[in-house]
Amino acid sequence: MSGIVAIVGRPNVGKSTLFNRFIMERKAIVDNVSGVTRDRHYGKCLWNGTTFTVIDTGGYVSDSDDVFEAAIREQVHIAMEEADLLLFMVDSDEGVTPLDQEFANIVRRSKKPVLLVANKSDNKERRESAFEFYEFGLGMVYPVSAMNGSGTGELLDDMVQALPRETEAAVEENIPKFAIVGRPNAGKSSLINAILGKEHNIVTPISGTTRDSIYTRFRAFDLDLYLVDTAGLRRKARVKENIEFYSTLRAIRAIEECDVALLMLDATLGMDAQDLNILSTVVSNGKGLVILVNKWDLMEKETNTARDMEKVILERIAPLSNIPVVFVSVVEKQRILKALEIAVEVYQEKNKQISTSKLNEVMQVVWARHRPAAARGKFIRIKYVTQIPGKVPTFLFFVNHPKLIQESYKRYLENQIREHFGFRGVPINIFFRDKN
Repeated sequence: MSGIVAIVGRPNVGKSTLFNRFIMERKAIVDNVSGVTRDRHYGKCLWNGTTFTVIDTGGYVSDSDDVFEAAIREQVHIAMEEADLLLFMVDSDEGVTPLDQEFANIVRRSKKPVLLVANKSDNKERRESAFEFYEFGLGMVYPVSAMNGSGTGELLDDMVQALPRETEAAVEENIPKFAIVGRPNAGKSSLINAILGKEHNIVTPISGTTRDSIYTRFRAFDLDLYLVDTAGLRRKARVKENIEFYSTLRAIRAIEECDVALLMLDATLGMDAQDLNILSTVVSNGKGLVILVNKWDLMEKETNTARDMEKVILERIAPLSNIPVVFVSVVEKQRILKALEIAVEVYQEKNKQISTSKLNEVMQVVWARHRPAAARGKFIRIKYVTQIPGKVPTFLFFVNHPKLIQESYKRYLENQIREHFGFRGVPINIFFRDKN
C-alpha cells in the first residue's frame, strides 16, 4: 500500500460519490443532505497496480454553532493531518463560493500536496466553467464527474504519481474485528475514544451521530485488532430516514464481519427489546459476545446491585448462558480495559481447539453418567466426538441413531462442553452423524 488520500471540501460537492467510485463499492453513505458524512471513512483503491487508502470526510462549514458541523471541522483537520495527498473538491455547476475560497486557504496552509477536483463537470459548459477555480493558485484543475466517472482516470493517474513511493506492508485481512454495537447514545464512540485515549470518533450527546462503521487499528493484550464503531441500531419501525436505514445496514454488516461484538447497554435504561434484537443479530451470525453495562457511575448502588442486574440480564437472554457481563463507566474510565481484555479472551475461546483424545476422555464420562433416552424402542449409543473446523466451535458426535437425539440432550452436551472446556461468550454448534 502506498499513501493516504483525503477527499475534502464543503458540503454537497460529491465527496462520498467520488469515494465510492474509487473503492468500487457503496461504502460511504450518499445523500443530497448537508452533513451526511460525519466521521472519517476509510477504503482502499487499486489503480494501475498501486493500492492506497482513501478517506472520505464530512463537508467543511466554518463558524457554525451546530454541534455536528463543529465536530466535522475537527474530523476534517484530523483527516488532513493523516493524509499524504489532499483532493480538494469543488462544484463546477455552482462555481466559486466564499466557503470554497476560505477552505482553499486552509488547504494551502496544510503544506500537503493538493489536487483540485472540479466535480459535476459532466458537459462541455461545466468543464469550461471549471477553469475559474485556477484563481485559487493550487495548480491544475481536474474536471470530473464522480457520478458517471468521466475524467477520473486522468485524476487517478496523477494521484498515483503524487503519492509517496515508499511502500508499506499490505493490511492483513485476517486481523480480528471487535464491533461495538448497541442502541443509539449508549456510549459506543465514547468507549473507543476512552480506550484510544483521544477523540478519534465524533462524540456528542445526540443519538445517531455515528452513521458509518469506523475501523480503528489497535493493539491490546498481545493481539493486533480492529475496534469497530457502529451506528446505533434502532427497531425497524423507527428507522424512517433513508440515511438512518443505511446506517443500520452498516451496523448489521459490521456485526456480520466481526469476530466479537461488545453489546453496550445503558445502565439507566436496562435491557429492553431493542437490545435483545441486537443481541439476536449477534448470536444468529455466530459471533462472540460480551455485554457491557455502561453509565454504571450514574446508578445508586447497594451491596448486590451489580449481581442483581447481571441476574436480570442473564434471565432476559435465556436460554443463552455463559455470556460475560461487565459493568463499566466510559466517563469515569471504570473497567473499560477489563472489558476489552474479556473481549480478547472471548476471541481466543472462539478459536480454541480441543484435541479429539482429550475431548473423548471427558465426554465419555459425561454420556456414561447420563445416557440419551431411548426412542422408538431403540437405545442410542454415542461412539465418539471430535471438533471440526467452523466459524464457531463445532462438535461432531458419531452415534447409532442420530435422528433420535432429543433437543434436551443436545443442550445437556453443550452445557457439559462449556463446563469442562470453557468457550465463554462463544456460540457452540453440535451435530450428530451416523457412526457407520
